[in-house]
Amino acid sequence: MKQIPYWVWFAIIGFMFAAMLLSTQLVQQPKEAKISYSEFKQTVLNGDIKEVTLDGDKASALLSSPKKFGATTTDFERVSTITPASGDPDLIKLLEKNNIIIWNRPLDDGIGWLKSIVPWFVLFGVYIFFLRRMQGNVMDRFGGRNSQDFLVGSSAQEEKTERKVTFDDVAGQEGAKREVAELVDFLKHPQTYENVGAEPPRGVLLMGAPGTGKTLLARALAGEAGVNFFHISASEFIEMFVGVGASRVRKMFEEAKKRAPSIIFIDELDAVGRARGTGFGGGNDEREQTLNQILSEMDGFSGHEAVIVLAATNRPDVLDPALLRPGRFDRHVTLDLPDKTAREQILKVHVRKVPLAKEVNLATVAASCPGFSGADLKNLVNEAAIAAARNGVDEVTTEHFDTMRDKIIMGTVRTLAIQPEEHKRLAVHEAGHTAVAFYSPNADPLYKVTIIPRGRALGATHMLPGEERHTLDENYLLDQLAIILAGRVGEQIFMGNVSSGADDDIKRATQLARSMVSRWGMSKDIGPIDLSQSEEHPFLGREIAQPKRFSEAISNKVDEAVSKLLKDAEQSAVNTITDHKSKIEVLFKMLEKEETVSHDQITEILS
Repeated sequence: MKQIPYWVWFAIIGFMFAAMLLSTQLVQQPKEAKISYSEFKQTVLNGDIKEVTLDGDKASALLSSPKKFGATTTDFERVSTITPASGDPDLIKLLEKNNIIIWNRPLDDGIGWLKSIVPWFVLFGVYIFFLRRMQGNVMDRFGGRNSQDFLVGSSAQEEKTERKVTFDDVAGQEGAKREVAELVDFLKHPQTYENVGAEPPRGVLLMGAPGTGKTLLARALAGEAGVNFFHISASEFIEMFVGVGASRVRKMFEEAKKRAPSIIFIDELDAVGRARGTGFGGGNDEREQTLNQILSEMDGFSGHEAVIVLAATNRPDVLDPALLRPGRFDRHVTLDLPDKTAREQILKVHVRKVPLAKEVNLATVAASCPGFSGADLKNLVNEAAIAAARNGVDEVTTEHFDTMRDKIIMGTVRTLAIQPEEHKRLAVHEAGHTAVAFYSPNADPLYKVTIIPRGRALGATHMLPGEERHTLDENYLLDQLAIILAGRVGEQIFMGNVSSGADDDIKRATQLARSMVSRWGMSKDIGPIDLSQSEEHPFLGREIAQPKRFSEAISNKVDEAVSKLLKDAEQSAVNTITDHKSKIEVLFKMLEKEETVSHDQITEILS
């Protein structure tokens, strides 16, 4: 609305005013005859007038019935005349004598026309007011930008924070930090690299699972760089108006080039960098135009003066190949989930302001959180601190960490009315898992076992890896199959039957056995052939379906091999539980009574 010139508004107002005047002229008026004053008085005397309106020197009368005047053949409903300039004092008396209704119209003050159009101006003003309010709401919806930025595009925001994040705040990603820190050296000492003919990288792509610290690493780079640092989310390039995203890209790079040396950080690059030609719009939609502009700015015909582009994504598989070629995002930095040592370093960063009890061992806490990302560990520390405050204590203890870890992994404790028979079955089920894990030579060390319901689980057996495993050998996987199926076996031996509580165990065991056969070649009958129908995503922790590429005969052999692995694992669990039946019986009775049994108690009973 603000872009419309003022002369357009004046034209609209003039048009409305002319339409109003024209409408008053088009209103059908009663037929009125103009007669002489003497004829007017005679008409009054004849009793043909019903009412009279006096308006200055003009008198207008409504006839009691239509009547012809003069030589015309028209029946007039009204007559009018001009009274004498000196006035006629006998006119009022004559009208009153003949019982005629008299109306008197006040003299026109010259602004009657203005009074008639004032309501129109008020109505038009209210309309403009609400229209601008609606426009303001749209601008607030898109980040509070003014109309010029909204239509033309806005640049990235410059990093300006009270407390600078540094590389000391990024723990557990030493390799990624070295790669990113090298960018600062490129920008601060360009002559060193120019002397040997080296050019700084155009773009660096940070890849990793959600929560591994990609954005945190970029913020640390901003704190350490000492150069101009601009950051923006890729979703801000996508708007409802065509061309806005590309305009914002141009403006962002123009600003960065003016203030070079500088670094641009684009978060969640996959929001705009998805492969072209996979969506609707025939290649002309707003997303693809924005992507084309990014590609042109990074390595197009124009120069690229001392500007490095940093981007983050957890979906590198969907990015356009043109983004990843040399000259654009040609340097890829992967941020992995932290191992045990890295998790301990991350915990030390997050507990700087948290008062810990002397008993807390961060190495043990780190070991109890396999698979946790940096964001998960930050959340764990925060939840433990909240639990300490809720309990009214001044220090965070090991119990707080254990309770909150179980809450994050399995959910909040549920209060269920469990029948005694079902309570015993739960204890037997978890005791079966615990016993087979204890006696399996390749299993991870036990931490504790519990039958307290949390989330969707009615019980759990916790094991802590003694070391980080990057590959899984066949003996370890076979023991895992036996441990997973041991709960069902324990129910069969001690309760005489099985229950639906083994539903998730069977599902996990089947998936593991199928992976051993179809992906890892651990079946002698099948051999080392890739027969998988899905591929695990490198960062998102889920499988992506793939088309079937083998015959039904091979499929039947895979099913037979999977079934054989599961049956052998079940028989192994049966043998282990049968050999130590008396000790396991002591364990599940204690578990039924205490609901949680620690590592030391498990060792004392089963050793």
